[in-house]
Amino acid sequence: MNLARALGSVGGLTLASRVLGLVRDSLFARYVGAGFASDAFLIAFRLPNMFRALFAEGAFSAAFIPMFNRKVAEDGGDGPAGLPRGVAFAEDALSVLLPVLIAMTVLMELAAWPVTWALSGGFNHASEADFAFAVQLARITFPYLLLISLVSLLGGILNSLHRFWVAAAAPILLNLCLIIALLLFHDHEPLFTARNQAIAVTVSGALQLAWLVWACRRAGVRLRLKRPTINADVRRLLSLIWPAAAGAGAMQINLVVSTALAASLLGAGSVSYIYFADRLNQLPLGLIGIGLGTVLLPTISAQLGRGDEKAAMDTQNRGMELALFLTLPATVALVVCGAPIVAALFQHGKFTPADTAATAASLAAFSLGLPSYILVKVLTPGFYARHDTRTPVRYATISMAVNLALNLAFILPLRHVGPPLATAIASSVNVAMLWRALARRGHFVADAQLTRRAPRLLAAALLMGAVMWFANAPLAPWTTGPSLHRWIAMFALVAAGALVYFAATFLFGAFRVADARRLLRRPKQV
Repeated sequence: MNLARALGSVGGLTLASRVLGLVRDSLFARYVGAGFASDAFLIAFRLPNMFRALFAEGAFSAAFIPMFNRKVAEDGGDGPAGLPRGVAFAEDALSVLLPVLIAMTVLMELAAWPVTWALSGGFNHASEADFAFAVQLARITFPYLLLISLVSLLGGILNSLHRFWVAAAAPILLNLCLIIALLLFHDHEPLFTARNQAIAVTVSGALQLAWLVWACRRAGVRLRLKRPTINADVRRLLSLIWPAAAGAGAMQINLVVSTALAASLLGAGSVSYIYFADRLNQLPLGLIGIGLGTVLLPTISAQLGRGDEKAAMDTQNRGMELALFLTLPATVALVVCGAPIVAALFQHGKFTPADTAATAASLAAFSLGLPSYILVKVLTPGFYARHDTRTPVRYATISMAVNLALNLAFILPLRHVGPPLATAIASSVNVAMLWRALARRGHFVADAQLTRRAPRLLAAALLMGAVMWFANAPLAPWTTGPSLHRWIAMFALVAAGALVYFAATFLFGAFRVADARRLLRRPKQV
């Protein structure tokens, strides 16, 4: 498999989703702003959003895909019609997953008050009416948990069949629903708009599930509903899911901790500052990290299934190199140009210059950990493909403890900058432990090409950052002007940074023309 082409397939659709996400957030900032209404919606959306990351982009895929691929290998079929063992295993997994999800959703609805309190710490002594509103929003969004988890099962099947684009396109429906709700059902009262956003979240979950069901049927996969079947394969799947959930979700759990502390210890708006900063930080993470994780896991699983350790090692090295090539400039750009980017995207309507400054500070702290967030996505497939989900969970637990300790240390002196900085440091600790474990087992060794190019990529990114720093001042007035001026300023800033970075990579020998040709070349059919 051509790694860059596969990543491009996923990344292109993820880019469309993330661009729509920025449009959604820009509209949300305009109509809701950064106050209690936005904080209440973001808290209500945090838990369903975490489940999306844990299941659709993490735990379920990490446990399900290697097992499904093994069944596919046993079938020896080239398409869904030739995969009786694979489809039977998926049906068994669905038979257990569906009732568990229904029970969990009902429990969440009944326990909405304590769950909301745990996620928000009571919103820093909010009034009884305000807190009741936050609980109401949580109850509206909780069904999304069930829907998006079923989406992850179907997406795992399609990813195993190398139809990566289908699941990658599903989040577009979420953003479209939220955008339509903002445009058609906004009000001068932010609370009204926030409630309609919560409704749109659950509607989008139903649409995403319908999309995946349709795509599976188009691929020839039709799963039947049956009585729960707990056989050896299902027990094995369940034993792998829960450790993988903590391992893949360390960053998400860290964000939940950060959000709860900000809501309970800081004033109104702090949750929104952290949210908007995280949304910008999630743009490169979604394009690079999630795309790489989606492609690497089935690829490495298939290579190890054939007993080709050398190919698996090379795939992970090239994944690491591609991650650094794309991540380092994004990190530097978000640190150096955070303020103009935030102003251009969000500073209008109810979002003020003070909100821009606070969000940009949080963004800079988040961005310091961007390489770590993405390298976790590159390293964990090395464990999951070997059916080891327990080692990542041990390291994730340590990472979460580090995050909690640093949150408590940073949040009062650094306020809304403290939680993002703690999350970045904790993620870096996680990466260091994952790398060391793989290296100690001989499952990952940085080859000569990666060792030679990594520092050169960093030098190219730093040179780009210096140029963008000087470009900030002349472009600053444009970032708060009319919409056309904002987009011109954003395009000029991004284009200048990209040109300087790519030129520097060739100048420093971090990338060559032959590399570009090889990445874009279609692999030979065997």
